[in-house]
Amino acid sequence: MKFKNILLVMALSAGTAIATVWGFGKWNQATSDYVQQPGKIPANYAAFFEGGEKIGGGIPIDFTAAAASATPAVVHIKTKINARTVSNGSTQRRNPFSDLFGDDVFGDMFGQRGPQVIPEQRASGSGVILTDDGYIVTNNHVIENANEINVTLNNKQIYKAELIGTDPSSDIAVLKINGTALPYMVLGNSDEVKLGQWCLAIGYPLTLDVTVTAGIVSAKARSLSINARKSNSPIESFIQTDAAVNQGNSGGALVDTEGRLIGINSAIASPTGSYAGYSYAIPVNIVKKIVGDLKKFGAVQRAYLGLSYPNDGLSDEQKEKLGIKNGYGVYVLDVANDGAAIGAGIKKGDIITGINNVKVNSAPEMIEQVANYKPGDKITVTYLRDGKEKTATITLKNKSGNYEIVKNATGANLNEKLGGEVETYDKKKAAAVGIDGGVLITKITGGALKTSKIQEGFVVTEVNGTAVSTIEELKAALISGQGIFRLKGVYPPEGYVYGYSLSLGNNDDEHMP
Repeated sequence: MKFKNILLVMALSAGTAIATVWGFGKWNQATSDYVQQPGKIPANYAAFFEGGEKIGGGIPIDFTAAAASATPAVVHIKTKINARTVSNGSTQRRNPFSDLFGDDVFGDMFGQRGPQVIPEQRASGSGVILTDDGYIVTNNHVIENANEINVTLNNKQIYKAELIGTDPSSDIAVLKINGTALPYMVLGNSDEVKLGQWCLAIGYPLTLDVTVTAGIVSAKARSLSINARKSNSPIESFIQTDAAVNQGNSGGALVDTEGRLIGINSAIASPTGSYAGYSYAIPVNIVKKIVGDLKKFGAVQRAYLGLSYPNDGLSDEQKEKLGIKNGYGVYVLDVANDGAAIGAGIKKGDIITGINNVKVNSAPEMIEQVANYKPGDKITVTYLRDGKEKTATITLKNKSGNYEIVKNATGANLNEKLGGEVETYDKKKAAAVGIDGGVLITKITGGALKTSKIQEGFVVTEVNGTAVSTIEELKAALISGQGIFRLKGVYPPEGYVYGYSLSLGNNDDEHMP
């Protein structure tokens, strides 16, 4: 009897379980059918399927061919900044008792504690060979203020590098080594980079030998506001990846699975200074344009639409105050009177949605597209006005409102660039004034020197904190060819130290693409 009861209980339990599973399955199917129709593919998944079958499913990813092809073209860059003496403050009065008692005595009375000596500094980063005759791209911050740049290839050959030019706005620099038949990297197209695609970061992190890490593209057109530290016109539209990048990777390569260059690694998001999950690369299309300009002209030929726009990440209250409606595109806050956009009829309140048939959903995307062109180029701009789509053909201008080519101090005569005449200051005269050396401004004819309020007879001893004692060193310090430079120096025979701001090239305003 007990055995029969046990069998009955077991049968009831099994039947209940089967009924529960069957009932849940029917309920789940009914619920799923109610939420989504089975077998129907959303429009946003159309590219993922072909004829109802998933594309590329189950195909293994192998990075060995891409790594083998790209690593020989990635180099290790080592820099040296010589020890230098800098003054404390923009204007100082020479201590008249220094010859008798030294600068430490009565120093505070005359606003002077004596110069500070910064010891020799050494650093390293990465770079990518772009041509078989030795042109290399890296980050501006890798070689900034360097007095000596050495490049080590993957095969351990070492070369001294010449600095061709820099662009602080994009954090790009171009070097040249004397070599032939060098390995170089094939360039890709960053406009074709897709979210989720695999990529490799190649460089020399943490003083290690060449290192390859893998990740995916996690975002595009990121703006971090880091280039604004060096430029009033930062160009930022970073490719964001989760490939591990650390100190020393700067200037190295971001490549796709076919080994093609799609970006130059430039920054990491980290609270500690080490990799914490995200890294950022300059898109290769921007790199190609800037490298080409620096090679040909010595300065970047930067084009401008001549309009202003809001920062990304505005609050709803700020958008409402500015009259900005939610949606895609870039809202036009204002149009410059001498810019290119105003001549094509662009007005405040228009929303830019495309540049040459490439959609732009944000300010960084618009900046990236405009950065591919130079003054004089014609582009088609698509925009919305009162909800209607319009197009305009615009001939881009430079920041000065014309179509002229901008030249660098190293690509043109330095005297012409400055608007005056300079010469290396005599060492004996320099010692008599209490300085190690400098560059004497003998004549001012106009241009940058005229607007800086510098007077004839001024001896330049520092540029942006870097000591200069010869014309060659002055050229090197001004090699970026644009932006605002801080000059310090003296007017012999007095020992007062004066500071001036010198504006060279197209010192463009922020948010004016």
